[in-house]
Amino acid sequence: MPALLLSLAALLASVLSFFTGFGLTTVLQPLMLAFFPAGPAVAMTALVHLLNGLLKVALTGRHADWGVAWRFGLPAVLAALAGAWLLFELLDLPTLAQYSLAGHSFTVTPVKSAIGVILLLATLAEFLPERWQWRIRRRYLVLGGLLSGFFGGLSGHQGALRSAFLLRAGLGKEAFIGTNAVVSSAIDIARLALYGSLLTLADLKANAGTLSAALVASFVGVFLGQYLLRKTTLAAVQRLVAIVLILMALGLITGLL
Repeated sequence: MPALLLSLAALLASVLSFFTGFGLTTVLQPLMLAFFPAGPAVAMTALVHLLNGLLKVALTGRHADWGVAWRFGLPAVLAALAGAWLLFELLDLPTLAQYSLAGHSFTVTPVKSAIGVILLLATLAEFLPERWQWRIRRRYLVLGGLLSGFFGGLSGHQGALRSAFLLRAGLGKEAFIGTNAVVSSAIDIARLALYGSLLTLADLKANAGTLSAALVASFVGVFLGQYLLRKTTLAAVQRLVAIVLILMALGLITGLL
């Protein structure tokens, strides 16, 4: 049962994340935590995310705008470390609210609520008239990388903030997906270097079947996403990303994520 549920979740989330650049961890990690101890669950999710991202790089990396990837990605990786450090310093902040829904408890925190508001305001611009929409010029890509990396490290939702910024960088659909995959994989390599100690060889052997099933399903999702990409327009990709970002923002503000 765990292998079947995780495979289905990995397949669906992989198709979504192919276009949006985020969502695989958001969907997969809660299920991993439901079946495995926290350490191995986090590490296995990170491993699936990394290998899924590397496959996307192999398939779409030739379309990546490497100038954007370097100018945006390197500052994002470095700033994410600072954001993650500050998160530990802010863990003792009082919660804003707590509530129960369908038998589960949810907590509204100051940090995630603030990030959610920022993400929501940044993304709503996609639905404004063209003259009111904002764009990131190339000379501001470093600043965009610093901001998205820092707040992503602070909230734990790197992909959503990264996509919110790259969505406004004037990239075509293939370049957006390829560049996102390159930056995401660079961050994942750094993350897995930290999470590697959480996953032992014994864990890999014990959970090889479930992990392999989730990996294969996520790979199928990448190929399916690449097939669907040929049938979509840039506007469709932008709207899909914007809608998912808004849902993510509302989840952060309400404590659901």
